[in-house]
Amino acid sequence: MSLTELTATSRVTVFPLEALTVAYTTQSSDERGLGDIGIVAVVDVLSEGEELWQLARDFSGRSNKSDQARWILTQANRARVVAAYTDLPRATWTAYIRRRIDLDTLFVNHDILLTGWIALPNF
Repeated sequence: MSLTELTATSRVTVFPLEALTVAYTTQSSDERGLGDIGIVAVVDVLSEGEELWQLARDFSGRSNKSDQARWILTQANRARVVAAYTDLPRATWTAYIRRRIDLDTLFVNHDILLTGWIALPNF
């Protein structure tokens, strides 16, 4: 698998998911700033984000990658909406992306899901 490195400053929601600490942020594919790319990554340098996909397989009961991607995005969106976890309004981060899923339809305002691990230096 190839590795893509992204660095930005944006809102990041950090939340627990089973035994993982997970971060959720968004990016935009163009200048409109719509946040159509969801980034959901494990906060752990020893992870490649595959644990998210294992949870999606186990808890969603689906084998289809698009369905699993929607499950991952649902968990991230839920954590942000309930605002019960850590919200970092202007966090600088670097994500190391291992997987990209292009969704067949817009889901929680995302066309694309990127997963991997993320470094949050000030977290």
